[in-house]
Order: sequence, then structure tokens, then C-alpha cells
Amino acid sequence: MRKGYTQRVIARLREQGLKVTPQRIAILKHLDGNTSHPSVEDIHRKVCRAFPTISLATVYNTLDTLEQLREVQSISVDPHRKHYDPDTRPHHHAICSHCHSIQDVFADLASAVRVPTAVAEIFRVDETTVHLRGVCLNCSTATA
Repeated sequence: MRKGYTQRVIARLREQGLKVTPQRIAILKHLDGNTSHPSVEDIHRKVCRAFPTISLATVYNTLDTLEQLREVQSISVDPHRKHYDPDTRPHHHAICSHCHSIQDVFADLASAVRVPTAVAEIFRVDETTVHLRGVCLNCSTATA
């Protein structure tokens, strides 16, 4: 995770002429260094402690703005909700099918993915994202 995430993103919001509200700052602070890949509901639950009247819509809108600015990436690994990753460096994810935890994978897996010739002829691939699904060590130890 890059250092100074909250302050850097606050500066970026101001550069874009966007408001820097206490609620947005609380969301940024929750994301800063967060490797748990929280959902909107997770973030809302946490930020509600300091701002009891914050709406889910505010959290959704803030995350949408951050995603447009490429300061957070959404991960669609759960059919019921998106998860958010403040680490926007290229990487992949390992998802546990039991506890649904999401781990970052900083390995060059893109070279292992071969683009079929038929696709390469009609489409330029700019980015490859791999989601590895399986069982994490905690869950596999618990079921052993």
C-alpha cells in the first residue's frame, strides 16, 4: 500500500474541485492501508460509528467518485456485493470460497493467461485480472 493514501486522495479531490467532507475523509481513513477488501456495507458500518446519519448512498457515491479517479478499484467477486481495494497497483486476488476473504496476489499471472488468437485478432487486451478461487489456510485447517 502506498503511504499517505488519505492525504493524497484529499489533495486529488480538491484538484478536481470536489468537496472534501468529514464523511469522505472518514471513508478514506477507513480505506487507508485496508487490505480486507471491504464492501460498501462494511465501510458504512465502520463510518457510522463516527457519523451515525451517514447514508449508504453517500458511501456508494464516494466510492464511485474514488473509482472514477482511479483511487480505489471495485472487485466483483461476490454476486451480492462489490468489494473495494484502495491498492490500485496491478495485482490479482485469491478468494476463499468458505469465509469469502480476499487476499492480494502480487505475482505476474498475466503471462500465464494465453489470449486465444480469435480474440487477439479482434480485441486488444490492455489488462489481465485473475481471480483465484479456493480455500484459505484458516478454513482448510479448521475443516481438517
